[in-house]
Amino acid sequence: MNISFAQGLRAVIVNFLAFVCISAVASDTRVFEDQQGQVSIQGSPSRVVALEYSFVDALAAVGISPVGVADDKNIERILPEIRELIKPWQSVGVRPQPSLEAIAELKPDLIIADAERHATIYNDLSSIAPTILLKSRGETYEENLDSALKIGIAVNREAAMKARIEKHQQIMAQYRQNLSSADNFQFAVVTDKGMWLHGPDSYAGGVITALGLKGPAVPKTNKAYIEVSFEQLLKINPDWLLLGPYKPHTVYDDWANNPLFKMLNVSKSQQAVKVSPQLWSLNRGIIAAEGIAKNLTDIIQKP
Repeated sequence: MNISFAQGLRAVIVNFLAFVCISAVASDTRVFEDQQGQVSIQGSPSRVVALEYSFVDALAAVGISPVGVADDKNIERILPEIRELIKPWQSVGVRPQPSLEAIAELKPDLIIADAERHATIYNDLSSIAPTILLKSRGETYEENLDSALKIGIAVNREAAMKARIEKHQQIMAQYRQNLSSADNFQFAVVTDKGMWLHGPDSYAGGVITALGLKGPAVPKTNKAYIEVSFEQLLKINPDWLLLGPYKPHTVYDDWANNPLFKMLNVSKSQQAVKVSPQLWSLNRGIIAAEGIAKNLTDIIQKP
């Protein structure tokens, strides 16, 4: 083989391999819509920072451990079932105002941020790593599943996420088949300052509906969370009141001293039940929904 032919052959092979590598990279590019617009992600991100609990739920569902989480400096806010599926992470501060410095130090290759909370720092986050904006705080149950699929696409686990969502729907269908009640159910976050009902368009409201149960009629509003007084609660008068307390003593405890308290259905039937606000309100995801389904089943079927 003469030298010029060998050099030419080598050049062809090098060019071919380069074309294959470029093609592989190009084929590994996913484009999808987030709350900011079209987003392109290349490769398989392995150093992901999640700035909301629901994003951690979605990552855990497909076996991805985030390197950083805006966990409000309290790891116990994330469900034990989720913590069991992922490795320890570095806190990047509180969700409303995560630390950009702490995020940058982690050298992430993907940041998943909340469309409402983090829109104002989107450019700062994008200067650190590719950033996607998804709804989390005010999203419905169905929107949450859509966000989970987008996260699966972003981390190059689309097939795994589709399979996990399909499994999730089967699990929820099984719970639905085993649940039967003519009563209506209302979840509410309650503190020492007030009570907020989670309406039909809230995450918890959507899970209740997905399980074939019904919620009470709540005031018509475009808000997912509705602050109510005792008089308003009495007017709605749910059959079941699922209370997610954020304080040891809440306004509901104060309302128990009201002479009209005994007119509440839940007072007469003793169907006001304390539940975990972390499970019912904070984590909002595939794993959380399955936990809510189990919790509701245990509550309704309790002897």
